[in-house]
Amino acid sequence: MCGIVGYVGSQSALEIVMAGLKRLEYRGYDSAGVAVLADGGLAAAKKAGKFVNLEKELTERPLPTGTTGIGHTRWATHGGPTDANAHPHLDNAGRVAVVHNGIIENFACLRAELEERGHELGSETDTEVVAHLLAEEFSACADLAEAMRLVCRRLEGAFTLVAVHADEPDVVVGARRNSPLVVGVGEGEAFLASDVAAFIAHTRSAIELGQDQVVELRRDGVTVTGFDGRPADVRSYRIDWDAAAAEKGGYDYFMLKEIAEQPKAVADTLLGRIDAVGSLTLDEVRISASELREVDKVVIVACGTAFHAGLIAKYAIEHWTRIPCEVELASEFRYRDPILDQQTLVVAISQSGETMDTLMALRHAREQGARVLAICNTNGSTIPRESDAVLYTHAGPEVAVASTKAFLTQLVACYLVALYLGQVRGTKWGDEIHAVVRDLAKIGGEVERVLETMEPVRELARSLAHKNTVLFLGRHVGYPVALEGALKLKELAYMHAEGFAAGELKHGPIALIEDDLPVVVVVPSPRGRSVLHDKIVSNIQEIRARGARTIVIAEEGDEAVVPYADHLIRIPATPTLLQPLVATVPLQVFACELATARGNEVDQPRNLAKSVTVE
Repeated sequence: MCGIVGYVGSQSALEIVMAGLKRLEYRGYDSAGVAVLADGGLAAAKKAGKFVNLEKELTERPLPTGTTGIGHTRWATHGGPTDANAHPHLDNAGRVAVVHNGIIENFACLRAELEERGHELGSETDTEVVAHLLAEEFSACADLAEAMRLVCRRLEGAFTLVAVHADEPDVVVGARRNSPLVVGVGEGEAFLASDVAAFIAHTRSAIELGQDQVVELRRDGVTVTGFDGRPADVRSYRIDWDAAAAEKGGYDYFMLKEIAEQPKAVADTLLGRIDAVGSLTLDEVRISASELREVDKVVIVACGTAFHAGLIAKYAIEHWTRIPCEVELASEFRYRDPILDQQTLVVAISQSGETMDTLMALRHAREQGARVLAICNTNGSTIPRESDAVLYTHAGPEVAVASTKAFLTQLVACYLVALYLGQVRGTKWGDEIHAVVRDLAKIGGEVERVLETMEPVRELARSLAHKNTVLFLGRHVGYPVALEGALKLKELAYMHAEGFAAGELKHGPIALIEDDLPVVVVVPSPRGRSVLHDKIVSNIQEIRARGARTIVIAEEGDEAVVPYADHLIRIPATPTLLQPLVATVPLQVFACELATARGNEVDQPRNLAKSVTVE
């Protein structure tokens, strides 16, 4: 997702904006640009490609010094990644500059209207029409905030807009609909950004912006209204992490840092979940216990890695609560006309809280009368705000595009939701819940143990860098782990990778097995569900007999797999439902190391953005 930064204050706007954009590089982009108000005018620079291209441009052709400015890192939607399509976009007079995240769906008819009135547009983007519309409205009202409100009422789609005008040199105006935008408030200065990481080095005081709101930033304060011009209620909050948390901390990649942070992230997700009387608590619950007792179906909606967390959550929810649970790709959910009512609990999982497909699924669920519980990492984001309940994962910033600690903390949060439902509905006794929570509390240490034994996994990954395909197999909760392992390899190594339920092997996938094909197998514990264990050992024998190179992930003490494993990766023994928390970690390390060996950009894989905020 694109990054936006805006600043007004007493410091160099260019320095603030450039540093903010640098912090937002992780979100994914293919061009970058800035605009600064100075000397009664507006100056801008923008370049396609990596951020270094913009830095070089500014070195060769410096912008004047000013204290008001905006910046943008773009991920192309309308128009390719070219200098002309990069943001900011200006009007013909060069007095207005606009940056934009999202999609303006009716831009074509707006562009046609503008061209009929004599405007010359020089890009292929939907964004440029906003600059021209703002220029027209400002010429009539001489108030940038009012011009923004008038323009927004004409726009259709999901968008965040930030604009400046040379005639109002100490003002930055932003607007938000279905796309993230947050305000930072400092002493004699104010910030706008699509993520608090952009301004966390300067202030921890932030303001949430709601749906269809316009914000006007000045040095001495912030004003927020609706698109209709009426004053809007806003909520201030304090950011609970600092700039150091978003730095690499000596690691080569943010992904490596975030993999290493997983033991602490798991512990932080669990922190404070048992209250003074020994009951499990969530962060914010606006659903009564009586309503939860009436729930007769749980539906989990999520995308990508969060969807895999949801698949694992289904096992826990059904086992601990005896409530039927469905797991849906958020992008497909509302288009199949799902059956929802007041007895349905929808669980929406999103690291950023701004995932557009998940947000639209959430809104559809609420329109049908369902209750919604959000699992999210980002305080104040849209999905938690629009939900009836929320459990924050408290994982801290995740910068790498490929999720690691977000996945593990989402899993822990899902387990907590399942236990909470069991508590409210009486399907789990208090001592049973405490026993599971104690097991969860040990997981951080077990993840630490796994991380200490990963050098052979890294060596294996380097030896497979020349391969084109890797397959993943799993059973029970190991099946979603296999899907997640395959996704990580696709995201980072750009390899063909597929995850399969091992029981489906002979229904087609076994045809893919050929000599020396790497196949990663996630083996369930031989304790408890030993039938599944025996079946997957048979699967390993079948693929090995056909030439596969077997990479087996099995818990300590499982000797039955040893004769059939070309490579054996040991993980600590854990309760069955919790095994994904340790089994996933070697797959994260494997994908990261293999991508590095292939010379790929680990933190910013090609064509991907950290958060998908358009459908």
